[in-house]
Formats: sequence, structure tokens, C-alpha cells
Amino acid sequence: MNSIDAINQEYLKKYIPDFNIGDTVKVFIKIKEGNRERIQTFEGFVLKRQNGGISETFTVRRIASGVGVEKTFPIHSPWVEKIEVVRKGDVRRARLHYMRGRTGKSAKIKTKKDK
Repeated sequence: MNSIDAINQEYLKKYIPDFNIGDTVKVFIKIKEGNRERIQTFEGFVLKRQNGGISETFTVRRIASGVGVEKTFPIHSPWVEKIEVVRKGDVRRARLHYMRGRTGKSAKIKTKKDK
């Protein structure tokens, strides 16, 4: 193990839930306003995951007031308090960019059936 890996190991989060592309997740984010901190949630489906290790990120998309909103979060960031999986999605793609052009019923992701 080289020195860069040793430094990165101490910043990695110990518990990250098992989530994939297409899953509906709630991301709890710490927001700093002045001298106070509060936690805000952002709920939507995972559009993509990329990279790995300390620099791994994921993008969450949701429709807010008829407008699509996407946010990209670093998984190991100290500002991401926790990630909660609401529903597992059944998709066949690694990136769901085609969902950006969809509205209404075609914008739904099927729920994965338990075996």
C-alpha cells in the first residue's frame, strides 16, 4: 500500500448502503446557514454512479414543481450525513440519461421483485 492509499483510507466512510442505478434514495445533507447547521433531504432516483474509491460520486434526479433537478454527491463527503434506500429499481442500463426526456407515466422506474 502506498502513502496515498493510506491517507485515503482514513477518510473513507465505514458504512455505505448497497444501492444501484435506478434505486430511489433519500440523501441527508448537512447545510450550513450562518453559524447553524441543519439536515436537508433530497429524494429521487439514482441516475448514475461513477469513479471509485475516495472520489466516487452518484447523481440523483427528481422532479420538483414540474422541473427536473439533478444533484451530484460525493459518497465519502462529510456533508453527506447518510443515504437511505427507499425502493429498489429494475433497470438494464448503467446510466439513465434517457430519463431526462421522459415525463408522466413513462418516467416511472419498475420496482425490483423479490426472489
